[in-house]
Amino acid sequence: MTNIIGISGWSGSGKTQLIINLIRFFKDNYNLKVCALKHAHHSFKLDQKGKDSYRFFEEGANKVIIASSKQWAIVNRIEKEEPSLEELLEYSNDNIDIVLVEGWKFSKIKKIEVYRDILKKKLLSSHDENFIAIATDSKKLKIKTKIPILNINDTKEIGKFILKNLNFDNV
Repeated sequence: MTNIIGISGWSGSGKTQLIINLIRFFKDNYNLKVCALKHAHHSFKLDQKGKDSYRFFEEGANKVIIASSKQWAIVNRIEKEEPSLEELLEYSNDNIDIVLVEGWKFSKIKKIEVYRDILKKKLLSSHDENFIAIATDSKKLKIKTKIPILNINDTKEIGKFILKNLNFDNV
């Protein structure tokens, strides 16, 4: 699987909304099958408190598989260390055209930085050659690297940039 692009940035920059917009764009305009892979910094709950699958996990099951006619999920208890992005990507390539990775801002995959001046944070892309563009709402952003600056509010521009960068033929 080589059609992987990271969407990285500081908390509150708009990564999740951009990924939501890109999923719609890729599905509606190119009929692509999209996998969204998100990094969570803390423990999270996949199921609702009181549901059977939640109770199984809370009682110590190492793996819980939840399935219905519309979706399925596997919840694994981590006993040693958090799995790497590379290990998780192995699960993402089954019948998928493109993987959008949220987070893992220091990973070695191609990434687009989501940046907003209002957060008053440093640009991640100025110290990481894996960033291939910056998506921002800033009109005055000055960067030292020679990567494109994309309008964060123009999903079509960002989507087409991603497809071209990943060498999709039908762009």
